[in-house]
Amino acid sequence: MTPISVRHTHRDSRISPIMELAHSLLLNEEALAQITEAKRPVFIFEWLRFLDKVLVAANKTDVKEKQKKLVEQLSGLISSSPGPPTRKLLAKNLAALYSIGDTFTVFQTLDKCNDIIKNKDDTAAYLPTKLAAVACVGAFYEKMGRMLGSAFPETVNNLLKSLKSAESQGRSEILMSLQKVLSGLGGAAASCHRDIYKNARSLLSDRSMAVRCAVAKCLLELQNEAVFMWTAELENIATLSFKALESSNYGVRVAVAKLLGTVMATALMPKQATVMRQNVKRATLDEVLELMATGFLRGGSGFLKSGGEMLKVGGSVNREVRVGVTQAYVVFVTTLGGQWLERSFATFLSHVLDLVSHPRATQTHVEAVYSRRCVSFILRATVGSLLGEKAQIAAAKEICQAIGKQMKVVEAVVNDTSSENKSGAADIAASQHVMVCALQELGSLVQSLNATASPLIQEASIGLLETVTSVLLHPSMAARLAAAWCLRCVAVALPFQLTPFLDRCAERLNNLKTSPEAVSGYSFAMAALLGGVHQCPLGIPHAKGKMVVSIAEDLLRTAAQNSRLSLQRTQAGWLLLGALMTLGPSVVRYHLPKMLLLWRNVFPRSLKELEAEKARGDSFTWQVTLEGRAGALCAMRSFVAHCPELLTEDVIRKLMTPIECAMTMMSHIPSVIKAHGAHLKASAAMVRLRLYDILALLPPKTYEGSFNALLRELVAEFTLTDNSANTTTSLLRSLCHYDDSVLLGSWLQETDHKSIEDQLQPNSASGSGALEHDPSSIYLRIPAGEAVPGPLPLGVSVIDASVALFGVVFPHVSYKHRLQMLDHFAECVKQAKGVRQQAVQLNIFTAVLSALKGLAENKSTLGPEEVRKSALTLVMGALDNPNPILRCAAGEALGRMAQVVGEATFIARMAQYSFDKLKSARDVVSRTGHSLALGCLHRYVGGIGSGQHLKTSVSILLALAQDGTSPEVQTWSLHSLALIVDSSGPMYRGYVEPTLSLVLTLLLTVPPSHTEVHQCLGRCLGAIITTVGPELQGNGATISTIRSSCLVGCAITQDHSDSLVQAAAISCLQQLHMFAPRHVNLSSLVPSLCVHLCSSHLLLRRAAVACLRQLAQREAAEVCEYAMSLAKNAGDKENSGINDLLVLHLSDLIRMAFMAATDHSNQLRMAGLQALEDIIKKFATVPEPEFPGHVILEQYQANVGAALRPAFSQDTPSDIIAKACQVCSTWIGSGVVSDLNDLRRVHNLLVSSLDKVQAGKGSSSQLYRESATTMEKLAVLKAWAEVYVVAMNIKKEAETKPKRATKTTDDEDDDYGTIDELPPDSLITLVQPELPILSRLWLAALKDYALLTLPAEFSSQLPPDGGAFYTPETIDTARLHYRNSWAPILHAVALWLNSTGFTSSEPIEETSVPGSQKRPTPVILNQAPGATANTKSLPEINKDRMHLILGVSIQFLCSPRPEEPIEHVTACLQALHTLLDSPCARIHIGEDQLIGVELLNVLHRLLLTWNPPSVQLLVTGVVQQIVRAAQDHLQEKRNTLNEDDMEKETCPVLGEGGDSGGLVPGKSLVFATMELLMFILVRHMPHLSTKMSDSPSHVSTKTQLSEESARLVAASVTILSDLPSLCSPAGCMTILPTILFLIARILKDTAIKSGDNQVPLPVSAALQGIKNIVTLSMAKTDQTQKQWTDLIRSTLACILEYSQPEDSMPIPDEVSMLTAIALFLWSASTEIIGVQSLQNGCMNRFKNALNSCDPWVQAKCYQLLLSVFQHSNRALSTPYIHSLAPIMVEKLKAVERSRPTSSTELLAVQEGIKVLETLVALGEEQNRVQLLALLVPTLISYLLDENAFDSALTASKDLHEFALQNLMHIGPLYPHAFKTVMGAAPELKTRLETAVRASQASKAKAAARQPAPAIHSAPTIKLKTSFF
Repeated sequence: MTPISVRHTHRDSRISPIMELAHSLLLNEEALAQITEAKRPVFIFEWLRFLDKVLVAANKTDVKEKQKKLVEQLSGLISSSPGPPTRKLLAKNLAALYSIGDTFTVFQTLDKCNDIIKNKDDTAAYLPTKLAAVACVGAFYEKMGRMLGSAFPETVNNLLKSLKSAESQGRSEILMSLQKVLSGLGGAAASCHRDIYKNARSLLSDRSMAVRCAVAKCLLELQNEAVFMWTAELENIATLSFKALESSNYGVRVAVAKLLGTVMATALMPKQATVMRQNVKRATLDEVLELMATGFLRGGSGFLKSGGEMLKVGGSVNREVRVGVTQAYVVFVTTLGGQWLERSFATFLSHVLDLVSHPRATQTHVEAVYSRRCVSFILRATVGSLLGEKAQIAAAKEICQAIGKQMKVVEAVVNDTSSENKSGAADIAASQHVMVCALQELGSLVQSLNATASPLIQEASIGLLETVTSVLLHPSMAARLAAAWCLRCVAVALPFQLTPFLDRCAERLNNLKTSPEAVSGYSFAMAALLGGVHQCPLGIPHAKGKMVVSIAEDLLRTAAQNSRLSLQRTQAGWLLLGALMTLGPSVVRYHLPKMLLLWRNVFPRSLKELEAEKARGDSFTWQVTLEGRAGALCAMRSFVAHCPELLTEDVIRKLMTPIECAMTMMSHIPSVIKAHGAHLKASAAMVRLRLYDILALLPPKTYEGSFNALLRELVAEFTLTDNSANTTTSLLRSLCHYDDSVLLGSWLQETDHKSIEDQLQPNSASGSGALEHDPSSIYLRIPAGEAVPGPLPLGVSVIDASVALFGVVFPHVSYKHRLQMLDHFAECVKQAKGVRQQAVQLNIFTAVLSALKGLAENKSTLGPEEVRKSALTLVMGALDNPNPILRCAAGEALGRMAQVVGEATFIARMAQYSFDKLKSARDVVSRTGHSLALGCLHRYVGGIGSGQHLKTSVSILLALAQDGTSPEVQTWSLHSLALIVDSSGPMYRGYVEPTLSLVLTLLLTVPPSHTEVHQCLGRCLGAIITTVGPELQGNGATISTIRSSCLVGCAITQDHSDSLVQAAAISCLQQLHMFAPRHVNLSSLVPSLCVHLCSSHLLLRRAAVACLRQLAQREAAEVCEYAMSLAKNAGDKENSGINDLLVLHLSDLIRMAFMAATDHSNQLRMAGLQALEDIIKKFATVPEPEFPGHVILEQYQANVGAALRPAFSQDTPSDIIAKACQVCSTWIGSGVVSDLNDLRRVHNLLVSSLDKVQAGKGSSSQLYRESATTMEKLAVLKAWAEVYVVAMNIKKEAETKPKRATKTTDDEDDDYGTIDELPPDSLITLVQPELPILSRLWLAALKDYALLTLPAEFSSQLPPDGGAFYTPETIDTARLHYRNSWAPILHAVALWLNSTGFTSSEPIEETSVPGSQKRPTPVILNQAPGATANTKSLPEINKDRMHLILGVSIQFLCSPRPEEPIEHVTACLQALHTLLDSPCARIHIGEDQLIGVELLNVLHRLLLTWNPPSVQLLVTGVVQQIVRAAQDHLQEKRNTLNEDDMEKETCPVLGEGGDSGGLVPGKSLVFATMELLMFILVRHMPHLSTKMSDSPSHVSTKTQLSEESARLVAASVTILSDLPSLCSPAGCMTILPTILFLIARILKDTAIKSGDNQVPLPVSAALQGIKNIVTLSMAKTDQTQKQWTDLIRSTLACILEYSQPEDSMPIPDEVSMLTAIALFLWSASTEIIGVQSLQNGCMNRFKNALNSCDPWVQAKCYQLLLSVFQHSNRALSTPYIHSLAPIMVEKLKAVERSRPTSSTELLAVQEGIKVLETLVALGEEQNRVQLLALLVPTLISYLLDENAFDSALTASKDLHEFALQNLMHIGPLYPHAFKTVMGAAPELKTRLETAVRASQASKAKAAARQPAPAIHSAPTIKLKTSFF
């Protein structure tokens, strides 16, 4: 083993021990010999994989040392018959080894390979060795090319010789090798080019598809150098390619198209180098296009067929050839490039349009549609993806001219009345197809250009609109529809054109009523435009609905007047009504009664009339009648589909009358057709289609009476009873499971070529969708993935509809009828023969699947035994059908049956049947069918239901999967295995190892050309990874083996050439990354995914995107890094979170947002503004690293302003203005803007939009729905509101901040120079001038909102003409806009009312919002209808405003929807807080106590659902305001009473609780408040509630409260302590026990000793609360005296008990506890005096504190004692003085021995001395000497002598100074006593004198040095909160 072993970067890839041995430079042969035969290929593959990674990175000398041995090992492997992936890697490694190391032996190895290739051994066993040798030769030449030049002729001859005799695998491998030889040698291989070409070309039509692909790729390589291919051989290449396309598969079509397109492009524009070498005659464009057209129009056979065949009108074109050539056209143009297309677009366009007008392309209608689709595909794939915007606009002009030219020809023919012009009709027929292609491309172009297309519309010279509308009069319906569709595209791209278009069409329709084409064309156009409205978010004005209805009514009314126009008018009228329905309920609601009437009148009223009708009429009237009824049913269907909200019981009943009549009529129609001719069949089919469609949408219960007749019709429809054509339904694929696409080949539907590949699917008319098949689709939504709606031909649509309806009805039919139908189906299949049988069977199966699906969705069962039996016979018979689609459907049906029967015995029977079949059957058909049956059973019954069959199923399928003779059996069995693994989940765990080893074996051996097998292997691998799941992270031996097997499997599939297999590999890796991210190597995966993003295969791109998305969500930084390294510039890598990554690219982000926001395209502008808003929100607070004190966004102020300005121009759509307003307010409010001018600029934009808002409702010309104006105006008001709120906040902060000291002139400049802050009032001064207008509009908007939120039952109270900003018709959409903007407006109104103090009554309420609908709407709330506006007094107006704000808030806070943004909740709460801040509002709430209670209950509810602390804090703020309001109100009452009742004896008891003390829940404000506060407290301190602390789940851990919780608890305590003041004395006694208990508990839980001696918020709140409560005056009445005393005493006892330190608890904070005790002593002395136990407790606490080792505690204790000693009530203070003074004196005396070393210790001593001094002052004269005798010696003992003074610590010196000053102060105070004391102790006297002298001396020195005297500083630390 060598030291070289490159590990995967950054990933800990634990590999199984066996695989670990494979990771060495040389193959570990001992290890290889020890493992079993089966595992060797995997081991070798793993070694080659490792080698592949290592060789690139290894040291050259190391490689050279080992080279000989390595070559030996590798070339030895060639003859060990390696599998496909192994030989690929082997060849790659050998070539790499030679190119890195020495090349001495390369020719030997090459000869060895050539010998193997020459070997005549043709057995299957020798094949892998031969293939490996071929692969090696290819790899050598690819890597080393010209170095091997001398040997190449021999090599090529050798390969070509063996090509002749090889089988298909060998052929494709040799061709791939030749391709590599050619690419490695380039021009040097010229001598062999002709040989290779001759030998290869005949293989282009090989029977093996893989060989065809390989030839195409080989020839593609050849044409790079071989000039003859695109000169002399050009025509032959074309013919060969067309041949190759006949009966080809998708892969061949793609490969051959690439060859053909590239050769043609090279012929036209040869590569410079080759042209220089030889004198080449270049082909002209016409020649090349002519050749391509041959393929498109004649198919592959060209002119070589015998004459007889040619006479049959040329035979039909081979569809596969046409589709292939279509792709080749795209390759041709793409190769030539965008610039070429731009230059030659006119020629190319006319050529492509000529294709579709050629008679050969349009022999039948379906063929014509196919050709049109191909041409559209060519145009879309080239014009749509190669041209830039300018070129696309030019292309659109060209297309316009082409349409105009065609139209002129058509008009000439139409106006030419002479009948000679026979060819004219053919011209018109051909022109319609040209028109359809051109108009579709034009529509798609305009739609993709979006707003950039506006010059096309506005420039008169182009005349796009005139040209397109002229086609609306084309004689062919297809062309008219295409023109209408094109108009719809234009209107969707440019929504401001939608309303004018509609008006223009309506006007023309009225002017040209007499032309059938005009009636038809313009009604198509209007219907298309109405259908496009849903894609234009701003809609159309409401009145347009009325206009459409009146036009439609007019058409229907006049239809009978003129028989030339009857048909068109009838169709047009109903089409318009159907289109109207797409506008939704808000429009249709107004026209519904009229519609119901019209529907009723179309159908006969009774059976009698029906009978009478049959006898009357000729064939024309019947046609009109049938068309009219089909139209009516279609409009009904549209109504049911688009207005489900209007479908009440009553409406459904009214709809059923005409529908039932239509059902009855169905049975009469055959006789009518008999009487009047077969041309009525189509109209009759249309009626049936419409009927089935509407019935499928209605609940089956509504028509259960008609089931029998209906089912007869349906069954006859899809069993083709009356239909001679063998039409098949198109629904089968969609009813089969999506995962079965590999069997059905329906993955073709998910390629970029879907729209043309659909033509090759086997069902009837597949892919021939066209608008003319069903004009109503012009107004319906386009199915996902389609560019243009393409309903299938009527014959197929009817069958599809009948199948779908059968599925809806079947679950509701009786078992008897089900049995009859199933038996009938079997009979139908029996009767039919040949092709017809296939068709009938397909339809029946689709219907049965549809029915079973319906049963499953309805959760109903299939029925009793005989029904099951009949169904089972039907299904089992088809499992052996040769048609794979039918087998697939049968398997699916079997699974679905098991699902709906759901009985174990039934499932067992079905499984057993398949088991037996599979054990005996040998034919491919039954093996595939029954293996799928097993998979489907498991899929639908799930792992649990089919568990007992798991073992058998797996063993059978594993055996089938190894059947190498039939890839089809392998595919189906592996697919079923994947289904079983998926559905069994963990139950499959036991089978994972054998399955995995089989999957690996097959991956290493199955030829790569069997792509379906490989796809299924990939699916199995993915399913296994999911089954093992998170276990994959483990490190056990078995798991490691499983994991490395999975990784090897992924590696093999990743390397496969087929895109679908690669896609499967990516999803496997994605799964692996989800479960075991450490083991997926991102460094190689991410770059490969990035490459796949450009793949030509849609499914591979999808897989890559999905995988990248998952990786980016989990490891963004790494993914960025690898993706960047792919882009070759790995800039500075920042892995510190995404945000930092983005800050580095902030300028790019802003540039991107700016470019988007100022683009033409509205969607892009919207996205740009949104991005800008996100950027501002994210980065507003990010500091600028280089300039501290600034934020990073400041440098972009100009960019933001510039990005916003264009959005406020006159013609901007409302949604963009609304978004721009939002960005403006975010920007102004973000606080980034520091330059007043920049601020003004953005502010002016808002001012300009405010003028628009004042313009009123109906002023501007209407282009959009009325609610668009609502949205715009509300957005402006919301933006202003947000700005005003920010402005007021800034102003408030500026007022609360301390003012800056007035500065002297010289330092002013630099103070302002450093930080250019805006002066704090600048914003408010900008808003101030607009406030009078704004406040009025805000109130109006709030009033609207309040009315709109009323429940539905009050809708009668809504004003009939709408509100200030909305119209009654658009009420539903307006609601949404109000919902988005009311919250900031509410907050702003509250701020405004608060700041004006409700005094402003300017004539606001009287003036209307001007100009609204030309009539004043006074914005007055609750105005009585007759009242005039001026009668309200200011208090009344204010009361209304109060009610408005409170009403809106309460309504919202009651139940905010969970998806409501939290900003709304906070804004609403802030508004309430602000409102209650003003005295006026508080008076109002105080007077009406129930409002307060209501509000509190609502807030309590809000807390239950909204958790964020910010919300809870705001709630407590509002609660505090409510309590304050009640306090003020009560106080006022008391004051007035006190004045009144001075003279009276009795005075009523005020406050809650009255005399009894009872509080009534629901009426009591105090009760409501306590309920809410208790909720908050328990949420943050759960142990406060006994319920919580007793519950078993509760763990009694007391953690430190977070800062937010602390603030909340503090706020709650503050409010709690205010509550007693709202109660009567008796009420107080009711609530105080609770309140005191809570406060004491909170004090205990939060007063915990902390390091920094900070007092936590809850503690200070609790202490403040105790003080408030203890000093309550009104509680102490005679009645309550005893109770009060008990309360106070027990609370103190509690606190004493809590302050006892316990072992388990954190140490209580003695200071806070002492403060609480002192508060009691100080404020409630009377209640406590003489209670011995309490007194002892208190003294103990003080003693403990005095003896504390913490000087801070001592200092605080002295301060508190001082207050106790000074208490006025001597009875209280004396015991404390007696008990505690001696301890103090001792403590202070002891200081002499241990002097203070810190400021805190010094403080303690100073505080102690203060207490002693106070005691001296309190003492009587006669005791003074003794007291001084304690104090003076103590102080003198603190003095230092001179020598010690200098060396002492600062604290010690300060103590000396302090003692000296105090002594100097005491002497003069008590001169007599002082002398006595000093006299008694002479040594004291001398110490004092020395100290005084020293002090004076030092003062004199200092005075000499420094003029100003220094004042001794006061003690530095004060109590944080003063409670006294």
